[in-house]
Amino acid sequence: MKLLMLGGTEFVGRAVVEAALARGWEVTVFHRGRHAAPAGVTSLIGDRTTGPDGLAALATGSWDAVVDTWSAAPSAVRDVARLLADRVGRYAYVSSRSVYAWPAAAGLDEDGPLVEGSADDGDVPYAEAKRGGELAATAAFGADRTLLVRAGLILGPYENVGRLPWWLGRIARGGPILAPGPASLSVQYVDVRDLAEWTLDAVAAGLSGPYNLVSPPGHVTMGDLLDACVRATGSDAELRWTEPEALVEAGAAPWSELPVWLPPGEMYDAMHCADVSRALAAGLRCRSAAETVADTWAWLESVGGTAPQRPDRPQVGLSPEREAEVLAALAKG
Repeated sequence: MKLLMLGGTEFVGRAVVEAALARGWEVTVFHRGRHAAPAGVTSLIGDRTTGPDGLAALATGSWDAVVDTWSAAPSAVRDVARLLADRVGRYAYVSSRSVYAWPAAAGLDEDGPLVEGSADDGDVPYAEAKRGGELAATAAFGADRTLLVRAGLILGPYENVGRLPWWLGRIARGGPILAPGPASLSVQYVDVRDLAEWTLDAVAAGLSGPYNLVSPPGHVTMGDLLDACVRATGSDAELRWTEPEALVEAGAAPWSELPVWLPPGEMYDAMHCADVSRALAAGLRCRSAAETVADTWAWLESVGGTAPQRPDRPQVGLSPEREAEVLAALAKG
């Protein structure tokens, strides 16, 4: 298989490239040159945000499939998809479950209502951008040649958003740690490598249409995730499990200050209760939390303990001062 990866030097794109190379695929990476491309690929330099001139490196060449993780202006997906439509077999667009109209009910499958979007949009909010990207890819390649990978929360090595790296760094420091409970609370995410393997399998099998891509409900709990962090880091951390109501009353912000975690309710249903039966039937396999956490910690140590941070995403996690404030508020309560 000949694969064109749009991006391919960070997180999801890099995982896709490494998985494709491991299969013996011929991989071309189109990127801006800000980071080194993985060894073993053909590297093409360009910038899809600068108009037609930025796509000059893609003016020739043919591939069996293209994988695209773009999450900004849908018009950038439109332009590259139109350019490649006659020279590439299939278009796999890594989208997001954010494309579902809010609030996304628990158990929502791929037929749920969607946000509005347009392939011609410029800068728009994330949900509309991803929906516009879906429409752009489908318009150029047709529904039968377009795969829409609607990922949820993505964790694993190379993460540049900071969620699992923050938990690992905090737990490695040890001491009493605010652990958002209950420990039995199910969380849904997909290991970036499982996403990559499934996407390549789906492309090779000629699959098309939308697929929710996260682990099945009950696969991992908050307890599984944080206990794995303690084991991986060898920390003496003391996880102080705290009920959701107490955390909310103490002012701890779900998701941003306490990454991954959401209290039961509307947002939890939308983020951690997706129906993934279609992806499972199409071969999705999800590794254990222990493996995801251990491999992410090993990668973090290999890069000096500090994960790269996407400039378009805010820092996540409680600062030491904020954690002390919340723990003090809980103690008074």
